[in-house]
Amino acid sequence: MRILITGAAGFLGSHLSKKMLSLNHEVIGLDDLSTGSERNLKLLEKHPNFHFVKHDVRESYFAEVDFILNFACPASPRHYQSDPVRTIETNFLGIINMLHLARDTGAGLLQASTSEVYGDPTVSPQSESYWGNVNPIGIRSCYDEGKRAAETLCFDYLRQYDVDARVIRIFNTYGPNMELGDGRVVSNFIVQALRGEPLTIYGDGSQTRSFCYVSDLIEGISKVVAMPSNPGTPINLGNPKDFTMLELAQIVLEVTGSQSEIEFQRLPQDDPQQRKPDISLAKSLLTWEPEVELRAGVSLTSDYFKDLLAK
Repeated sequence: MRILITGAAGFLGSHLSKKMLSLNHEVIGLDDLSTGSERNLKLLEKHPNFHFVKHDVRESYFAEVDFILNFACPASPRHYQSDPVRTIETNFLGIINMLHLARDTGAGLLQASTSEVYGDPTVSPQSESYWGNVNPIGIRSCYDEGKRAAETLCFDYLRQYDVDARVIRIFNTYGPNMELGDGRVVSNFIVQALRGEPLTIYGDGSQTRSFCYVSDLIEGISKVVAMPSNPGTPINLGNPKDFTMLELAQIVLEVTGSQSEIEFQRLPQDDPQQRKPDISLAKSLLTWEPEVELRAGVSLTSDYFKDLLAK
């Protein structure tokens, strides 16, 4: 297929581009490089079937393609809160433009949604049928509500225009190609540990997250793309094993051999207390579940950041 990947220079977009190229697809990678990394593109640009286009998805774009993977949006709180209007525009205008392209070309589309659509959940684990507990006017709502609106548009275009729009809800994912200082907890802890700085925990550290290693997530995404028909439902992709922030910090300290202390700071507004996906649908529809254990994934990610910090 000829596949368009928006956000191709980002953490997930770069891994997805590599995966699709390995499956012998042609890839057009779009990115405005506002948060994406040119370093990630250097791993792709020599491939004869990869074509990079610097473009902002808030503006319309046309190319004859067979499938669209819409991953263009800053995903870390530090990035998406730095320009909240741009964030919600990227979510809303970006998916509108990609849905128009899908409708005009007959392409399939996969929207990268997020576990943030569940907000600060009142149930655990979170299944796709849970409608969430989101603050629509909080500091995280540019991302949370932007992703919720994008999901709405995907299903409206499916019903109204018969666009093959598929939605995945991605839970916390980590691994190589993450950025230094992006504010995500796994990369934060690893970089702080490697630098001998205190590991920063917000709140008392009892809040939980599930952590999916990037190779597992990419395999799940690939299976959604390959589905012969539209599933008609969002699909959770993530690791159902959850950890407290204190447990994660301890694993990072053990893996890196760091003597860093732990420093507690005030919990940010609307920070969820728990994140744990119900992946029953992914198991039944995709025959997929994560395989990489957290300690092994942290070790691989630590090796990546060691190399990055040494440069």
